[in-house]
Amino acid sequence: MFELILCSLLTILPDYLFRRYVQGKRFGKEITFYSVWYELRWGITGCLMLTVALITTIFYFHPSTTSAALFYRTVPILPETSGRVAEVDIGYSAPVTKGEVIFRLDSSKQTAALETAKRKIAEVDAQLVAAEADVVKSEAQIQEARSAYQQAKDELDVKRDLQRRNPGIVPQRDIEKLQVLVDQRQAGIDAATAIKQSATLRVSTLLPAEKASAEAAQAQAQVDLDKTVIRAGVNGRVEQFFLRVGDVVNPLMRPAGVLIPEGAGQQSLQAGFGQIEAQVLKEGMVAEAACISKPWVIIPMVITSVQDYIAAGQFRGGEQLVEAQNIARPGTILVFLEPLYKGGLDGVTAGSSCIVNAYTSNHEIISAKDTSTGQAFVLHAIDTVGLVHALLLRIQALLLPIKTLVLSGH
Repeated sequence: MFELILCSLLTILPDYLFRRYVQGKRFGKEITFYSVWYELRWGITGCLMLTVALITTIFYFHPSTTSAALFYRTVPILPETSGRVAEVDIGYSAPVTKGEVIFRLDSSKQTAALETAKRKIAEVDAQLVAAEADVVKSEAQIQEARSAYQQAKDELDVKRDLQRRNPGIVPQRDIEKLQVLVDQRQAGIDAATAIKQSATLRVSTLLPAEKASAEAAQAQAQVDLDKTVIRAGVNGRVEQFFLRVGDVVNPLMRPAGVLIPEGAGQQSLQAGFGQIEAQVLKEGMVAEAACISKPWVIIPMVITSVQDYIAAGQFRGGEQLVEAQNIARPGTILVFLEPLYKGGLDGVTAGSSCIVNAYTSNHEIISAKDTSTGQAFVLHAIDTVGLVHALLLRIQALLLPIKTLVLSGH
């Protein structure tokens, strides 16, 4: 309607003034309701053509959409293990800080496993003390075996010396017995040394490895026990938290609740524009937004990112071929916008629906030296008609409460 009124001022009004003051025709005489089309045919035709051209130019070079919202990501409150709720530390709705306990699961099984792991470590420590005592004992056995071996060898050496000086004075059988005894005592030394090596290896390698395994089992048991305490991963707010003591939660099928991170929905606004405007939407474009949760306020925005893919065209591989005509409606170009000024989205409720206008700016092209006068004039006209869209957005923002509260029937 606004475009039609504007265009009529440039077409129908001059045509009427020409016929009224130049041709002398008067409204109600020569110009009547029945002869309006014939008398003002040029102005009406020009008005309609100019209106269509103006609307096309405005909506193409300065795209607008009502499919915009402050989307935000929620964090599901999920334990890493299944279990029955033993304690709930927050209510239906409450703010939480990172690391704060939300609820606890029954931990009797995990506590028993942790206690078993601690007892295993204590058992290994006791075995380590006993093994160290065995090392000392084996050293004493080696010393005893060496003394016995030395005694037997000394006696064998004496009798061999006597035999060498006075052959026949010592029976050969005694010398052989002493040799067997020396060999036996040497075997005793070897056995005691082997026992010491085994005890030393047990102290230095086997028992430390068993202790490390027991400590790892204790750490695992502690981790399993910690998993029964569910804490907030980020600062935020828990909403609609209906979990109660005795409920069974499952990380795959039954979440416990929803955590909304602090600042969610206050960083950027997402808007879906028509596919025909894909060549116009660029990063850095200035935009404006009017949100339902904050009426009568125009928020200056800037486009920070334009998604290169249209969600409506995605598919999952399966056993059926994709049929293009099954797409119910064309998808939109997803655009991410951020406030032009700090705190621009303050007061806008996360998830709020908005109306967004984006404005094309050809200032750099117009300022270029190689831009012709005609091209500069056209680009100036394109930038100028953006004021019409800006005015329409302000009219929409002004009428938004009336439309929502009165005309919607609520």
